[in-house]
Amino acid sequence: METMYKEEILDLYAEKPNYGPLKNKTHSAILENPSCGDEIHLDLKVENGKIIDAKYTNKKGCFVTIVSASAITEKIKGMTLEEVKKLSKKDIDKLLGIKIIETRIACELLPLEAIKEAIK
Repeated sequence: METMYKEEILDLYAEKPNYGPLKNKTHSAILENPSCGDEIHLDLKVENGKIIDAKYTNKKGCFVTIVSASAITEKIKGMTLEEVKKLSKKDIDKLLGIKIIETRIACELLPLEAIKEAIK
């Protein structure tokens, strides 16, 4: 099972689903992880309290940040803003299916924090 997750994670990194600017965005945020310098630009399209589309770009991002951004932007499509506000590290851990070492937790959570910042 762990090997399967690793392959899925590598695919997320290689394919980068939802990477690129979002036309007609209604919400956006730019966040930086000061400990490592990763930066994420997050764009959302929200209609009637529901996320219709989500995309991200980054000037600098490690493997963990990019994989997390790819996974979370896919997951939140179709979710309500209230559902998204309730997402936590536990949800990201479950999405990624791999153990993230302590020094990379900030990288793992940066995309989720950007999403929450965008919908404040």
